Amino acid sequence: MKILCISDATDTLIYSSIAPELYRDVDFVISAGDLPLRYYDYIQTMLRKDVYYVYGNHNLEDFGRMMKGFGSDSQVLHGFSQTGSVQTMPAFGGFFLDGKCIYDKRHDLIIAGLGGSMLYNNGDSQYSEKQMQWRINRLIPRLIYNRKRYGRALDILVTHAPPRGMGDGEDLCHKGFECFLSFMAKYKPKYLLHGHVHLDDINAKRLSEYCDTKVINIYKNYILEDETLGK
Repeated sequence: MKILCISDATDTLIYSSIAPELYRDVDFVISAGDLPLRYYDYIQTMLRKDVYYVYGNHNLEDFGRMMKGFGSDSQVLHGFSQTGSVQTMPAFGGFFLDGKCIYDKRHDLIIAGLGGSMLYNNGDSQYSEKQMQWRINRLIPRLIYNRKRYGRALDILVTHAPPRGMGDGEDLCHKGFECFLSFMAKYKPKYLLHGHVHLDDINAKRLSEYCDTKVINIYKNYILEDETLGK
């Protein structure tokens, strides 16, 4: 499986005319947030691939409506078709993951999303440690069901902020969440994909591990390839 992962900054390579050829073998796209909806719209239109996304703490267009349940609450998704995505959004067709856990039937993948950053100025899409733990608790019934139905709780967790102590910053805005550590220890997703911490140095470390989970900072543009993941 090959996944185009994006976060925080648009990429001129993706905006280029060669993008459809360059990413033709990508199965779908995951965003960890802080990108405009029109960027997702462009990617889905040009690549004709599903886009899964959470919100960051910036670029919060339609955030209020989406968090109030404007999007579909379907737990089983079937993927992109020639007539568009099975889920209709305010600005484009895509899959809104924030606070949800879904099973992608087409790729045999279980994906969950927990967007937002640490609470630092009481803005939208910001959460205290306690609030993020509450969001995790809401996913638990679905995760338990997944273990019984599919043999594992989760394959990919998409967050905006990193786990605490794993490439995060010391300032409150960029501090990671402690509760992501206990989440990984208990539910063992294969990957946790996050953004929020900008990696302007192309040689900066992106990958780390915690328990059985690979934690990857997908800032700007990252290709995740894993032949053991999904179909």
